[in-house]
Parts: sequence; C-alpha cells; structure tokens
Amino acid sequence: MGVRNLKALFRPQSVAVIGASTKANSPGAVVMRNLIQGNFQGPIMPVGTEKSICGVLAYPDIASLPEAPDLALVCSPAPEMVATMRALGEKGAKAACIMTAGLQHSADSSSGLSVFDSVRAEAKIHGIRVLGPNSMGMLVPGIGLNASFAPDIAPAGKIAFVSQSGALCSAVLDWACAKGIGFSHFIHTGESMDVDFGHILDYLGSDPHTRAILLYLQTVDERRNFMSAARAAARNKPILAIKAGRSTEGALAASSHTGALAGSDLVFDAAIRRSGMLRVQDIEEIFGAVETLARSRPMKGKRLAIVTNGGGLGVIAADDLADGGGELADLPLDVVDKLNALLPPNWSRGNPIDVVGDAGGERYAKTLSILLDCKCIDAVLVMYAPTAISNPDEVAEAVIKVYKDKPRANIMTCWVGHQKVAGARRKFADAGVPTFETPRAAVQGYLHLLEYRKNQEMLMEVPASAATDFVPDVALAKGVIAEVMERGDNILTEAEAKTVLSAYGIPTVPTHIAGTPAEASRIAKTIDGPVALKILSTDIVHKSDVGGVVLNLTGPFDVEKAAYAMLDRVKATYPEARIEGFTVQPMITRRPGTQELIVGVATDPIFGPVILFGQGGVAVEVIGDRAVALPPLNLNLAAELIQRTRVARLLKGYRGRPPANLDALHMTLIQVSQMVIDLPEIIELDINPLRCDADGVLALDAAIKVAPVPAGSNDRLAIRPYPAEQEEWFTMTDGRQVLLRPIRPEDEPNHHVLVSKLTPEDIRFRFFGLVHELPHSEMARLTQIDYDREMAFIGELTLPDGAKETLGVVRTVTDPDNEAAEFAVVVRSDLKGSGLGKRLLVKMIEYCRSRGTHAIVGQVLKDNRRMLKFVEHLGFVQTKTIDGDIVEVEYDLKKPAVTEPEPPETA
Repeated sequence: MGVRNLKALFRPQSVAVIGASTKANSPGAVVMRNLIQGNFQGPIMPVGTEKSICGVLAYPDIASLPEAPDLALVCSPAPEMVATMRALGEKGAKAACIMTAGLQHSADSSSGLSVFDSVRAEAKIHGIRVLGPNSMGMLVPGIGLNASFAPDIAPAGKIAFVSQSGALCSAVLDWACAKGIGFSHFIHTGESMDVDFGHILDYLGSDPHTRAILLYLQTVDERRNFMSAARAAARNKPILAIKAGRSTEGALAASSHTGALAGSDLVFDAAIRRSGMLRVQDIEEIFGAVETLARSRPMKGKRLAIVTNGGGLGVIAADDLADGGGELADLPLDVVDKLNALLPPNWSRGNPIDVVGDAGGERYAKTLSILLDCKCIDAVLVMYAPTAISNPDEVAEAVIKVYKDKPRANIMTCWVGHQKVAGARRKFADAGVPTFETPRAAVQGYLHLLEYRKNQEMLMEVPASAATDFVPDVALAKGVIAEVMERGDNILTEAEAKTVLSAYGIPTVPTHIAGTPAEASRIAKTIDGPVALKILSTDIVHKSDVGGVVLNLTGPFDVEKAAYAMLDRVKATYPEARIEGFTVQPMITRRPGTQELIVGVATDPIFGPVILFGQGGVAVEVIGDRAVALPPLNLNLAAELIQRTRVARLLKGYRGRPPANLDALHMTLIQVSQMVIDLPEIIELDINPLRCDADGVLALDAAIKVAPVPAGSNDRLAIRPYPAEQEEWFTMTDGRQVLLRPIRPEDEPNHHVLVSKLTPEDIRFRFFGLVHELPHSEMARLTQIDYDREMAFIGELTLPDGAKETLGVVRTVTDPDNEAAEFAVVVRSDLKGSGLGKRLLVKMIEYCRSRGTHAIVGQVLKDNRRMLKFVEHLGFVQTKTIDGDIVEVEYDLKKPAVTEPEPPETA
C-alpha cells in the first residue's frame, strides 16, 4: 500500500491503546505510562477492563471510542487479534502498531489460517497500515509521542533510526540518550506484516523533519521495493546502514564457483553501494558517520593532506589511511618551497606535514591556506596534541577562520586529548567543522566521505555510451537452455554453455565433443598444436577436482592414453557421475601479462541475480579476490566493479607487460548482465578462467546452471532493467520516422541540446520560469530514472550521419501507492504540429493504464492556453487552480480507453 496512511502511523493526531491495563509491567500498562509521560498532545484513548488507566477514562471496547483513532497501539492477546483488527477497521482506524508476539504460531479457528495471515487480510480489507507484529513500537520526540516499550522519551532531533531488532533499539536508545543524540523518528519494524523498510524509506525520504536515516537490517522482504525506495530517499538525504550477519545456506547449496563465492555479505554491500547508501559496521560508527556527512562539504577527490604538531600522530593517521585504502596527497615542489619558507627547519618536509610542537594558530592557519590553494590536494585533516607552549583554543579559532574564508574547502579536525581540548572541540562543533577525538576516528570519517561520494556517483552516474555494440542471438541461447531442461538436466555441458556465451558475443575457445577416447584421438589429429582434454559430464562442474582436466597433450596417442586414464580417475573419485565423453580443445598460448579471471552469476535469496568478477583459476576460493554488483550493468558500472578487485591493478600492466584490453572486459560484463536479463532460467554461471590480455578476452571454460522460471518472477531483479519492450516507431507528419523509447542515462548530452532548442516561452511553460541551462546534477536526475517509480519516453531521430537527436520527451513520476502519476511533456519548439507531442502523451497514458495507475495529473500555467486545449482534447479535465496562475489537470485512467478526436498539436 505504499505510503498510504503512514502519516497517521508516524505523526498521529490521536492514539488508542487496545489492551490497556493497570497491571504493573504489563505491555498495556507500560505503553500507557509512556504515552502519558511523553506529553503527547492529542487524545489518548485506552481500551481495557478498568474504568480508568493512568488517570485517563477507559473504554470497554473499540466500538465505544468517541472517535476513530489515527493510531491504535495493540497489546491484545494473539487469540483476540483478528477480532480486534476487524473492530478497528469498522471504527475507521487508519494505522495500528501490533506489539503482541506469536501471531505466526497461533491459529485462527474461523479461517484455518494463522492469526498472522488473518490479521493481515483483515487489515488489508479496511486499509489499516500495520507496524509489527512483535514491535516494541516507535518514538516521535518532536510531537511527544512515545508509543513504545522504551523506558524513556528520546530527545528531539533530525535523525531517524529504523531497526528490525527490538533489543538493539533499547541499547541504541540508551546509548544515544547518554550522548544527547536526538531523533525525528525511532522505529522498530517487528515482523513487518505490512509496513517494511521500503515503505518507511518512502515516508522518511520526503519527511521535512528528518535530515538523515539510519537503518539496522537483518533481512529484506521485497527487494524491488526496498531498492527503489532506498534509491529515491538517498537522492534527498544520507542513508546509513548496519547489516546483521546472514545465513550462508544459499552459498552452501551452490554448484559453481560463483554460487559459492557470492556470499550474502558481498551481495548486501553491492545493494547498499548501488542504492547510494553508506554501510557502517557498528552503532558508534553510524552516529559518527552521519554527523560527518551532515557537516562536511562535498568531496571532489581522495587526496588527503595531514597537518599535525606531533609526528607520531601523523604517522598513526597515515597508517590508518593506508589500511583503509585512502591516498596521501603528494606535495608539489612549489608547495614544499612555500612551506620551507614558513615552517621551522626541522619540519617533516613531506605529507604528513609536521608543523612542530610549538606551532600556534598563525602557523597552523598559514600552513592550511597553502595546502588548500593547491589543486593536488582534495582535503586536509588538521591534528593537534596539547603542549605547554601553544593554546588549543587559539589554534582552533585560527583553523575555524580559514574554514569560513574557504567555503569550498574540505577540512576535518582532530584535537587529541580530553579536558584540555574539550573547549576547542566545542568551538569546532558550533562552527560546523567536522571534528574527531582520535586519529582513527578522523580517518574513518574521511573514508566514509569517500565511500559515500562514490556511492552517490553510482546512484547518479551517466555512462559515456550504451551497450549497443552487440546484438545477442537470444533465440539460440533460449533454444539451448530449453533442450537441456527438456532432457531433465539442470546443468549445461561445457559445449552448451559456450554456445550460450557465443550467442551473446563472448569469445570462447573452440570446443569439440568426443564420445570415446578413440574419437578424442581422431579429433586431436585435426588440431594444429597441443590440446586440452576435459571430462564431459553434467554431474561434474569442477573438473579439476576429480582429475578431469589434462593440458598440453601433444598428438593423438597422448590424447587417447590420457582419456583412458582420466576415465579411471573420475570413476574412482566420483563413481556415480554420468560420463558423456570428453571435450577436446586447442591449447591457447598465454602471453606475458595475461590474467586468468572469473566472471559469473549467482542468485541471492534476497536480492536475486548478482554478477561476480575477480581473479580466477583453480585457486579462486583461496585467492578470494572478488567483487559483486547488481545487474543491470553499463560501462561505468562494469568498470567500477573491476576496480574493486586487486587484480584490477595487474590488468593495467606492470614491469613492461602491456595493459589488458579493458574495453573487451567491460563489454563481457555487460554481455553477461544482458544474459541475466534475457535468460531468467539461469541461476548460476561461471566463466572460469576467462583469459584477458592486450588482445581481448577468451572464455576457456564455462558452466551454467538453470531452473524453471517460477510464476510471477517479473521482479526477480532488484533493479528493473531498461524496458526495451516499450520501444516503437512513429512517423511524424513530415514523413520522418522517430523511435519512441524509454529514456536512458546516456541521453543526457542530447537532453541538453533539446533544452537549448526550446524558445524562452516554451521554457517558461515547461519549467515555470526562465532556465538558461540545467546543471549536470539535475539533468542526470532527469535521465537516470528508476523505471519502477518513473517513466520518460523520448522521441529520437537518427540523422543521415548516424548521430541521434532527441526531439521531445514525456515523463511521469508515480507515487509509491501507484494512485497518481504526475506528468510533464515538451517537444522541440520547431516541431509543433508534427504529431509527436500527442503520440508521446498517448503512449504515456497507455503505459500508466497498463501499470494499474489510477490517474495522471499535471500542472499547467494558466496562460498556456494551447497546452490546456491540447490535454483537454485527450480527456484531461481541470480540477483546481493553484496560487492563481497554475491549473491542475487530471486524466482518470479507471475509465475505459476511448478514441480521442485529433487535438491541436501544441505540446
């Protein structure tokens, strides 16, 4: 149900307590006491057997309540829960927090279902939003709401904390209260019968009272909704997450290297990274990180300079930076010369910059100014240890002045100690300067900034070009998989797997199949040079483990001899395996600098298909060099996946060895990503080893595991891929053909051109003001969309020289409940009357209707009479006027589609 009635849940005007009690320490008594002590200003209505509870008149049943409550806190026993929810629905309650546990294990005799399922069904009938069951409740300090079992009301603040663990909620609340950390919301999800992380993120992402969102997750129920909500919220405010450990049962059941290696924690990291969030490891770190993100200025690079009055402090910070993968900035000669003229002769003459123990505020300030003027330095960490010569407050004030004078500079501070530096830390906090107590904490904060910046770039990145350089033979690949499944197998033979790879343009080594040793010998005669012999069995994935691989065989006799020996080894090692024969391949000569890689696919039980990349070969598990990403991939995302591995440095070339062909490697990852989208039957895939050198890539071995596609698996990918099925051709009135298709991130450059070709009047009508150009951040937001929540169709013309041109665009943004989609449409100013605007808007109407959206709404300037006439001809009606000069129009998608008369083309 999206965000419907979530305001009643999280900012209620009235609260009822069902099962309220005067019995000491009972749930109903604790909840009533907390509500009263929290100073909630709305009506509090207890429902219980006593006449009054906590001095408040009680009601014998829900029907007796004087009004329908926004929020019902339900402490009733499990057997009474179905009747309670029905009564709340009949009364008109909008939301409920069920604090009772055990609903999954209690039976509802009237329906034969569990109480959990019956309550969920009852809530859905009446449109009641449910937090829980087994929830300790929530706190909204800003309105005095302590609707929980928590012992104290938390201070009001701008941070929202959402947790799946009740015990952790209690511990975090106690820890945060002691440190004076305030909250906008403090929510325990419980068992998420209805309201889950996705719904809460949708609500908090647009909540003006919340500056940052902190999550503690154990699992995710709806991957698509979670990822869409997280990506939408992360555009507005920082989201930080802690993840509890997860079961590795899925990995243990895997049959391929990839399936075994794509561990749950790697996948969770990939999901967090792709959604623009930041992962941290513990509670103290999460609160430190959110303050760092809130106070720090945007990072443009990762080169850090460290200024200190003690060499030891600088070394500690540099070590921590190296351990975390950070980068110390190199000091250019001109900067060293300037520092030589300023600092004592015994300064460190390098980074970290030791300004010596007697440094006062002036020396710190001048050093800092020199460093901040250097384009080779992206941020400065200023450190100070108390000495008998200098004053920590005076030094702090000097640093703050530089901070204020350099509004674009990124400065972090670390005043080490306790009592002597407490005043300086307060000065930094008051001035908004990020400050830390230890070198490790300071470096950790800096690394958080780097990781967060990288994740935000992934969220908003715009690829240089699309993956349009290959056209897969999808029919061939599907045919191979269908044959395998028809014969009752779930693992493709090596030859079949390579056929699928070849269908997607991935180069493979020629592979011949032999049924007997003698046939393998005859095939070897046709191969010029040494050959590789492998066992052929759908029961054996890791051939080397059973002695099923022999390399560098020279001649037919050696091949036949090796084949007989291989049969003996395999039968002894794996007697129950079905042996279909052998594969015979030419040996591929390994050039200097060639790397053996692994590229694969695994299916995570929570986030669905994931793509793995790393260093390959038979020792892939021992090496443990791997990274995981969620599909779909593009060129930038493929490159980022590779960069997260150690082998990436080897691929760049070293000691005279040429760099690998990274373009070919990027394309291979994109081809595998497309395979995941097109072939839902694939649940595991291994390309190992994938040889990569300066000439390109070559798949030497491959394994694919398949399974029937379950019904309703349209959301198997955590991130919805580009909906190619929405592409269509349209002929404009001048005879030119235009491709109507969903927008892609790489359309940004052409979108800038489209805006540049609009008249000032059209710009005012579209953007409600004069806009000369849109910044990259805004244009990226318009072109890099979540197809689950938004849609934009463009009209694209192919010019005679092959270049592409965007002629118009229509877009909608749909609310999380899929009730209304807000539209906007614009066509290049010189194309009025071409029919393009009408077809784009009609296409969007058809699309929204197919998704079950209830209505399309839009806002039009009152003096834009041509647009008002245009949309009215298509069936839109005017619903209201906003601020006197804006008209809201609406199209009811619930009514049957009708053929509309030709409207004037003015969009």
